[in-house]
Amino acid sequence: MTDSIMSKAATMEIPINSNGDTGTLAEDDSLEQAAKLQWSLDEKDLQQVMVSGPNLNETSIVSGGYGGTAEGIIPTSSIKGSNMHHSSSSSSMTAEETTRGVAVEKIETVKKWGLNTYKCTKQMISERFGRGSRTVDLELEAQIEVLRDTKRKYENVLRLARALTNHFYNMVQTQHALGDTFADLSQKSPELRDEFGYNAETQKLLCKNGETLLGAINFFVSSINTLVNKTMEDTLMTIKMYENARLEFDAYRSDLEELSLGPRDAVAMARIDAAQQQYQVHKDKYERLRSDVTIKLKFLEENKVKVMHKQLLLFHNAISAYFAGNQQQLEQTLKQFNIKLRPPGADKPSWLEEQ
Repeated sequence: MTDSIMSKAATMEIPINSNGDTGTLAEDDSLEQAAKLQWSLDEKDLQQVMVSGPNLNETSIVSGGYGGTAEGIIPTSSIKGSNMHHSSSSSSMTAEETTRGVAVEKIETVKKWGLNTYKCTKQMISERFGRGSRTVDLELEAQIEVLRDTKRKYENVLRLARALTNHFYNMVQTQHALGDTFADLSQKSPELRDEFGYNAETQKLLCKNGETLLGAINFFVSSINTLVNKTMEDTLMTIKMYENARLEFDAYRSDLEELSLGPRDAVAMARIDAAQQQYQVHKDKYERLRSDVTIKLKFLEENKVKVMHKQLLLFHNAISAYFAGNQQQLEQTLKQFNIKLRPPGADKPSWLEEQ
């Protein structure tokens, strides 16, 4: 009965006057009864209705008036899906454009690298077989060759100094062990106590002086190693960059000369202009690196003279004092060059063990 009354109330027509006021309802009593029945539902029924009610994703929007056709009903799920599709489509288009831009950039980079490699290889082969010309700075080339020869000789000095350090370290260790043995025998051999005693003292003194000399030699080796493997190596790296720039400069110079000897039509002139620009770029790079090499060679020479003057004086004074048996002069030499020895019994490994 309730369903029939609600159905009847829901399908009633509500007349609207021209001024917007509602007209007289034909069945006010029926509507009152329907309202009472509706509000008489208990709390349990209301909860069931709320729980079993339609999902928001399944509701519909009516585009027309009441009682419109089904064509005017647009499911909200379709609207949501359409917006999501549009958003994902836009994001995918943006990602695709970004990927395309990165790919184009990589292709251009590889293209330029390949062209540059081809030109430099062609120039290198031409120079090797005597068919191509190369830019030569005679004074700078001579200085570079002197540096490479000096580095080879200093590497040999470093190798020999390390070998001397290893041998001398073994000798000092042997003297230390020999001194301990003499001291032990001095305690256990009363008849030779004095002889073993002063030999033990001599070996201990030699061992102490040897450790002092090892400290001086270690400082010498460390300074030569820094000069050879850091200072000189840094300059040689700049020289390598300069030589690569020289090769590129000559490659683009030869390319420009070949184009200049060809025809002078519009296409050829455009190529000549592009080649002229590339030539100027590599010329500026070559001249900049040549200037850097010149400056570094000058400072390297000054630094080398300063460092070697100090280290050779240290090496000479320390060796002379040790073999002359002048312990005071040997210790004074280390103080003069601010060399501090590791105190005996320290937990850290010796400098030789760190080599």
